[in-house]
Amino acid sequence: MKCRVCREKAVIDLPRHNASFCPACFDSYLMDQVWKAIDEFEMFGKNDRILVAVSGGKDSLALWDILNRLGYQTTGFHLDLGIGGYSGESLEKTRAFALRYGLTLHVESLVQEVGASVANIAELTNRPPCSACGVSKRHLFNRAAQKLECQVVATGHNLDDEASRLLGNILHWQDGYLEKQNPALPDEGGLVRKVKPLNRLTEKEMAAYAFLKGINYVVHECPMSVNAKQLFYKKIMNQVEQESPGTKQAFYFGFLDRRSRFYPEKAEEAPAHLCRECQTPSYTEVCTFCRIRLKVARSEQNQDTTA
Repeated sequence: MKCRVCREKAVIDLPRHNASFCPACFDSYLMDQVWKAIDEFEMFGKNDRILVAVSGGKDSLALWDILNRLGYQTTGFHLDLGIGGYSGESLEKTRAFALRYGLTLHVESLVQEVGASVANIAELTNRPPCSACGVSKRHLFNRAAQKLECQVVATGHNLDDEASRLLGNILHWQDGYLEKQNPALPDEGGLVRKVKPLNRLTEKEMAAYAFLKGINYVVHECPMSVNAKQLFYKKIMNQVEQESPGTKQAFYFGFLDRRSRFYPEKAEEAPAHLCRECQTPSYTEVCTFCRIRLKVARSEQNQDTTA
């Protein structure tokens, strides 16, 4: 197997591009794909400070590495979700990566912020674990970006993530989610800009990058996501991709090309309230995150009175 560019020995085959690459040419290809995503969707500029949400997995750590190689100003943010040994390993890998490259890392704990772990929150609120986690992350990522004076939050969602998410949203016609499925969401309604610079790259490509760069990351999936529908949709997309390489890319970017026909761009109305608890913009008197936090607090009080 020869590299398509230089004809040296290839180390990775990409059927969706009908191409194979050696390590050096693969690195050039991957960096170019990230640059194209940043440029096409006007994600950020050299003067922007970027908060990179790092979980300890391959995608987020690789993203942090890539953005720094491209010369952007970054600060890492890790949220400890309180999921036993998994969260402990995730924090360890993230700290080791930051130390290795001399990068700034900010760490917060969900247990300290809410009073409970993801599993406890899900149980107390009757939400699926991934839903409880998502609400908490959105709030705390945004708060951290504002506190650390970052204009952008960057996450490590890749093409596989976005294609499987799109499949689920279409199967259930989740118009609210489809309208917002965009790799660059503007800073509106009290939220800082949120971007996904890896949206042109697959999970396989990110794993190859992490391996070639010697990035030590958490390999296994989050134990809270075992029954998540997202993994089921990802499995379906992988089966389709195996039979017809390039389908994920065509499906996802075909939607982005046609998105404006179904969901015209419009200025989002600013929330009418400030959350009475945390003072962040909210469409209700108390934001969703604070409702969760208050429910956890009430549960603890009830346990104390019945003990």
